Amino acid sequence: MELLIIRHGQSEADLLEVHEGRADFPLTELGEAQARKMAAAGARKYPPEIILSSPMKRASGTARVLQEAIGCELRFYEDLREFNNGVIAGMPREEAAVKYPLPEGGRPIHIRIQDGESALELRFRAERVLREILHDYQGYQRIAIVSHGKLISNLINAFFNLPTGDFEFPTGDTGIHLLEVRENIRVVRFMNRQDHLVC
Repeated sequence: MELLIIRHGQSEADLLEVHEGRADFPLTELGEAQARKMAAAGARKYPPEIILSSPMKRASGTARVLQEAIGCELRFYEDLREFNNGVIAGMPREEAAVKYPLPEGGRPIHIRIQDGESALELRFRAERVLREILHDYQGYQRIAIVSHGKLISNLINAFFNLPTGDFEFPTGDTGIHLLEVRENIRVVRFMNRQDHLVC
C-alpha cells in the first residue's frame, strides 16, 4: 500500500499573520492554483484510488481539486484535522505571544494549550488514524491523505515509529510525501515534493 500524503495549499491565514490550527480559513487564489498544479501532477504520476481528507476548508478545498482531476472517491475524516491550538486559533501571532506566551524552554509535550490538545495527544491521534487507515483500507494500492502541517509531521513520525517530540517533518504548500508499506518494510519514495509548483 502507498500513502500519498498531501498538505493543503496556501490559506487566508497565511496572509493575515494569525495562528491557524483549528481556525477554519479557506484557500487563497494562490492556494487554489497550487492545488490545481498538485492535482495535475498527481493525476499524471501517482493517481490515488481514494482520497481521505480533513474536513477543514483549506484541506477539503485542496482534496476536492484533487478529486476532480482523478475522479476517485473522496471521504472526510475528522481525525485528520489540524492540531487543536485552543485559545490562540485565529489570533494574531503578536497578540498570542503576549497573552499566551510559551513557557521557558517550550511547552512540555503532555501539557495542553488552553482549550486545545497537547503535543502528546496530537501524536496519539496521528498514531491511531494511521493504524486505522492501514487496517481499514488494506484493499487499496494507493491512498491519498490530505491534511495539515503538524498532523502530517506526526503521521510521518508514527509511520517511522519515532519517539514523540524529537523529529519534525515540515511540509510546504501542497507538498507531497509518498510512503509505502510493503509486507513488514516501510519505504520512503520521496518527501515534501513541490516541483509541481514550478511547472
